[in-house]
Amino acid sequence: MSDQNHNIRSAEGAVYFIFGATGDLARRKLFPALYSLYREGKLGQRFAIVGLARRPRTDEQFRSDVLESIREFCRYKPEEGEAWRTFADRFSYHSLDIGNVEGMKQLQQTTLELEKRFEIPGNRLFYLALAPDLFGTVSRNLRDGGMLDSDGWHRLVIEKPFGYDYPSAERLNEEIRHVFREDEVFRIDHYLGKEMVQNIEVIRFANAFFEPLWNGRHIANVQITLAETVGVEERGAYYNKSGALRDMVQNHMLQMLTMIAMEPPSRLDPEDIRDEKVKVLRSIRGFQAPDEVRRRVVRGQYAEGSARGKPIPGYRQEESVPGDSATETFFAARLFVDNFRWAGVPFYVRTGKRLPVKSTEIVVEFKNVPNNVLFSRRQELQPNLLVIRVNPMEGIYIKINAKKPGNDMTIQPVAMEFCQSCQVGINTPEAYERLIHDAGRGDSTYFTRWDELAAAWQLVDPIAAAWRENADDLAFYPGGTWGPDRADELLAEDGFHWWPVNGQEEDNVIWVTNSKPE
Repeated sequence: MSDQNHNIRSAEGAVYFIFGATGDLARRKLFPALYSLYREGKLGQRFAIVGLARRPRTDEQFRSDVLESIREFCRYKPEEGEAWRTFADRFSYHSLDIGNVEGMKQLQQTTLELEKRFEIPGNRLFYLALAPDLFGTVSRNLRDGGMLDSDGWHRLVIEKPFGYDYPSAERLNEEIRHVFREDEVFRIDHYLGKEMVQNIEVIRFANAFFEPLWNGRHIANVQITLAETVGVEERGAYYNKSGALRDMVQNHMLQMLTMIAMEPPSRLDPEDIRDEKVKVLRSIRGFQAPDEVRRRVVRGQYAEGSARGKPIPGYRQEESVPGDSATETFFAARLFVDNFRWAGVPFYVRTGKRLPVKSTEIVVEFKNVPNNVLFSRRQELQPNLLVIRVNPMEGIYIKINAKKPGNDMTIQPVAMEFCQSCQVGINTPEAYERLIHDAGRGDSTYFTRWDELAAAWQLVDPIAAAWRENADDLAFYPGGTWGPDRADELLAEDGFHWWPVNGQEEDNVIWVTNSKPE
């Protein structure tokens, strides 16, 4: 086990219960994350992991599944021999009907044996990689089956989607709160675990030349893009009930917006940070009428198109999608944060499937120098940009204007970049590693508090309600393009345009970088 991160506090000794242990999330994300944490010493020495699902498995079969998962998806390759067996020995499997309280009582006996064997002081973390409508049932049965009777702490980690709208989210929250306190509930939005999303607050608050300019007097607009090249694939049935609004906007997009727009917290305390994020969500201008939704929001759906020379089907041709579906696969909007810092600054957000490149980026466009003054009299100067690359490339770059070498006073844009992916490579910790580690330490900073979630639902619910009234504004776009033309018009109405994202850089920009972007 590596000691390269010996200065990072490991999680307290605990038993980690993975509900849905035979599912795709556990295989692709959770088991590899746990192994990476183990390799870096962040799980400590006193821990055990219990996989829970309906289907029968022996401990040996389960450990074999875990090994294959780590081989395929983990950034660390599994060690050989005794080193692997020491880790695998911490895994056990328990076949469980989550609706059966007696099964929970049997699990309690198994847990007591594990805690005695590995000297674990009664701390228990329950990770529900399950459908949200099961959260309440599992919570009640954990309590009734004695699983919350140990002397240590108890924490519940749950995945999105948390509800379908505000009323359903509120009902689900009430079910959970009958068993767990708010400070024991860790609601995951995996985008908050991404390296560059967490880097936003450092970029903003640890650099003196950003904070004085971080307001409506100096920033013209902010653009947040979350583009996917894939379609709905085998998720057609789920996605048709969700759409881009609920799948991406209500959680990932709004979380990134709050990180950009929040005020400096008084302390680096989880509750202080989350307080500031809630203030942003409550300051976002709502949608008072369906007409306002149509003016400020674009919804689209991909039709047949092509990508890399290959034809791709339209959304309505995908498996498990009705032929007359009005579900949006593309969303763009003009949002405003109505407070003193951001009054009048448009925040443009867009996300979609079957777009030309896979990329998540945040572009902060600063106001340009005055027209017809000094250099702008003779040349068309471009605005300065700060770009935060979240995925798949990680890094930041700043675009400035500089003199082109030569005798003529010609000005050209220059991008100075820090490419984190080029330096760290693929060994950057995955989002689930950070979040599981934080949950094990009780650090809730990058988890979603209930009032955050409630404010986000209350913002997007009027959009969904307007769409239910009328589907006339659903625009189709060929797969492999940047969405409906209306998305470009949204910015053009304010005199702006979407800036190119990673993979689509402008040809006239000179890059000063530790590695030229791919």
